[in-house]
Amino acid sequence: MLSRNNFGNMACPAHDDVHMRARTAIVVVTYNSAPVLGDCLRSLARGAEGVELTDVVVVDNASRDGTLELAETFTDLPMRTVHMGRNAGYAAGINAGVNELDLATLDSILVINPDCRLSPGGLATLADVLTVPGRGIAVPRLVNPDGSLQPSLRRTPTVRRALAEAVIGGTRAGRIGKLGELVTDPREYERAAPAAWATGAAMLISVDALLQTGPWDESFLLYSEETEFALRAADLGWSLWYEPAAVVEHIGGDSDTNPTLAALLAVNKVRLFRRRRGFMPALAYYIAVVLGESARAVAGRQTSRASVAALLLPSRRIHTLAG
Repeated sequence: MLSRNNFGNMACPAHDDVHMRARTAIVVVTYNSAPVLGDCLRSLARGAEGVELTDVVVVDNASRDGTLELAETFTDLPMRTVHMGRNAGYAAGINAGVNELDLATLDSILVINPDCRLSPGGLATLADVLTVPGRGIAVPRLVNPDGSLQPSLRRTPTVRRALAEAVIGGTRAGRIGKLGELVTDPREYERAAPAAWATGAAMLISVDALLQTGPWDESFLLYSEETEFALRAADLGWSLWYEPAAVVEHIGGDSDTNPTLAALLAVNKVRLFRRRRGFMPALAYYIAVVLGESARAVAGRQTSRASVAALLLPSRRIHTLAG
């Protein structure tokens, strides 16, 4: 078993036969996920057609609704479960799941939310993406339960983009050239292409990229951890590739309705920007985010009111997750 602190020092796996089926493991991080986990796990067998599925690791952040017990009933999968003992966050769950795996025997690891369902053969389609040198992360087309597109791609965060989203909104800004960070033009989702980062609901990560990039940053708890990981991988030369031929249904949406999670999202993206860009650019970015959230708060959005409070008052920021 690899420890969280040393798996980045391990030698990369060698594979002589490029025609071999990709050896892939899946890590699912759960928290009170019993209502959705069953459908996710039922989708994995057909979703993994075309690859060699070695492990399915369900890492549970101290659920109280029987999530782990449900996972253990899926005896048709190469299942193992990890009980974190606390709600440690998404990144901590991913790292704990990775530590359960023998990375020397794997080509890639799929990190997937419990409210996702893999389409048949989707994992093999993503694995094919990672056979191109330099590609370290492959992401699918995300769709809502009704089949409609769920925008998931992002451009590099900048002050200009934060200002544009503050003034005209993220959806509109994302449709005007490359003005917004969120890619919202449906035409952009019809073709395979690289992206700066993407929603972390479903990401296939090459083991080579993971070993070089290192563990996910657990300080973010939820939100921005996938941004930080993707941008850190890109710093090392690993690109993130969007492949629309692989489709994953994702329920999602908690940060749109939960004020606490929305506030955490807003604070974390400012934290990440400051870490990568320094104080002065981060101050401009912070002001742009506060302005945007304030405008929406005045319009009556409860999640934005919580975000403004957390951005302006450090005492309103959360440092541990419920549960």
